[in-house]
Parts: sequence; structure tokens; C-alpha cells
Amino acid sequence: MACLGMLASACASQPTTNSDPERDPWEGFNRKIHSFNMGVDKAVLRPVAKGYDKVMPDAPQRGVRNFFNNLSWPVDFVNLILQGRFRDSMAETGRFLLNTTIGLGGFFDIASRGGHPDFNEDFGQTLAVWGWKDSNYLVLPFFGPHTVRDTLGRSIYGYLHPVSYYVREENNYVPLVVDLITLRAELLPLDEEIQAAEDPYVLIRDVYLQRRDFEIYDGNPPSTDYDALLDDIE
Repeated sequence: MACLGMLASACASQPTTNSDPERDPWEGFNRKIHSFNMGVDKAVLRPVAKGYDKVMPDAPQRGVRNFFNNLSWPVDFVNLILQGRFRDSMAETGRFLLNTTIGLGGFFDIASRGGHPDFNEDFGQTLAVWGWKDSNYLVLPFFGPHTVRDTLGRSIYGYLHPVSYYVREENNYVPLVVDLITLRAELLPLDEEIQAAEDPYVLIRDVYLQRRDFEIYDGNPPSTDYDALLDDIE
């Protein structure tokens, strides 16, 4: 919380014309961190991801991503329980067991082929279910787009995810690096669209916030009240 307070103070000192003052009041600060992250991505992550994508066939790439996605079961399960979705938590457990056994450790997503739903839940979503719906947009160094709510939620993620646990307990960063590289390779098709955008920062921010609304409301976010917007304009 102290770190967030320091961030807020730093953001307040950044004069800028905000493109979305309601959701992104710290835009001046966020843009600086965004530029830093894009520089790191251009210098390190993207070249490594392109090299990986070039030498690794598509099918094994999907298998590795399936493996890491399957490992997120503890995060999904705990947050489904915290949200009171006990039936969904059992369904997610069944999905995990199916992919871990028949799917050979999760490399093959047998559950999705069988029509089993995939619940991607985190503590940021749980906080939203508990009532913290609106939260300021915040770009983190290296970690990228978040909100204040989702930043606090990430602190729980590290204690539940097997990769984070392994890194912390064994001081071995290999699984984390592999996970990061494969994830960045999966996002390579989006690079052209981002680079072609008039303002890549706004594009990434708006896509992230819309995606989070979609996840929080389980694919059915509330529609915009255009009548209220017209009343405010008048």
C-alpha cells in the first residue's frame, strides 16, 4: 500500500492531458512505464520470442502453452471457492485431472476438445466480485497493464501458482523464463496491429480494461448507459 501511495504521488506530479481521466487518472506516469516496457520488449523479449517461434513448430508450442495453462488450476480453484462458485470449482478440478492424466501432464487440452469449460479466475476478479468494481488503471514495470485492484490480486497469485512457488522455493527461474517466452511468442501476431495503432498506449489500455470487464462479468459485462452519458453532456 505504501508503494501504491508513492506511485499516486508520482502520478499527480505528471502534467498531461488525459485521454480517459475517469479510468486512467495517472496517464502521465503510466505512459512513461509503458514506454519503458516497450523498450525492454523490443530489445529483449520480442527477439527471443521470434527466435523461439522460428525454431519451434506450432504443435509443440501449443503443447507447452497448454502445460503452463494447466498449472494455473490452484489459482482458478481457490478463487472460484472464494467467489462462492463451488460447482464451477469442481468442474475446473475435473478439467485439471483430465488434462493432467489423459492429456499427458496438460500438454494436450483434452478437456476443451470434450467441451469442458475453462475458468480463468484470479484474485483481482475475486475482489471485483466482492464489490471492488472500479479501479484505476496502472502500468507496472515489466508486468505491464494492470489496475490497482489487479496489482493487489497478483500478490496472492504468487503464493498459489506452482511456477511461482518453484521459483521462490528452489531459486530456479528456468520455468518462469520458459513460461514468459512462450507467452510472448503467443502474442506475436498482435504486434502488427499494435504498431499500426494511432496511439498504441490507448489501444493496449482499452483492450486490457475491456478484457477485464469481460472476465469479471463472465462474458456478460453491463452495457453502457448512453442516456446517462447524454444527460451528463447536456
